[in-house]
Amino acid sequence: MTAAQTINGALRKLPIWPIYLIGALPPVWYFYLGLTGGLGVEPIKEFEHRLGILGLQMLIAVLAVTPLRNLTKVSLIRFRRAMGLLTFYYIAAHLAVWLFLDVQIAAQIWADIVKRPYITIGMVGFVLMIPLAITSNNLSVRKLGARWRKLHKLVYPIALLGAVHFVMLRKGWQIEPLLYLAGIALLLALRLPILRRVGWPMRPARQG
Repeated sequence: MTAAQTINGALRKLPIWPIYLIGALPPVWYFYLGLTGGLGVEPIKEFEHRLGILGLQMLIAVLAVTPLRNLTKVSLIRFRRAMGLLTFYYIAAHLAVWLFLDVQIAAQIWADIVKRPYITIGMVGFVLMIPLAITSNNLSVRKLGARWRKLHKLVYPIALLGAVHFVMLRKGWQIEPLLYLAGIALLLALRLPILRRVGWPMRPARQG
């Protein structure tokens, strides 16, 4: 038995519900830090930023599941749904902080969405996430069939939009957002058909 088989055997024994439980805690912790002065002199901005970064990091983790399996044979496929839903949770919380704690004024919110490209891009990415979150269940997989896979390929443009949103938000060419953009671009590039033609071991992945 290979190391990958041993790891996969252990992973199959792990329940999925603790991922949801543990994954739900970071926003709560950040909120507590904000109330107790642990987020610096601009707690709302920092709270908003941390949630956005957390969502982007989880999105990268979701994209990395298939390349990880193809490179190492270690499979996290059965955890990918939970990871995707947590991504939506973090980004929705990020948006909620911006709407209800940061801007607050409805007219200003709409003006920002229309006039600020980085906010427009971020909103488009969030809207595209909604059908993925709604259909992340076994019933939708059965009802939609092959269309479900096509729908969930929206995660690719969503990831790019999230990374571009971060780059534009920071203004200028700062290293951190560019690294996120480069990481997402690499994970997407690994899925290109040309790599399959030269032997990249891509296989259809099952949702679990």
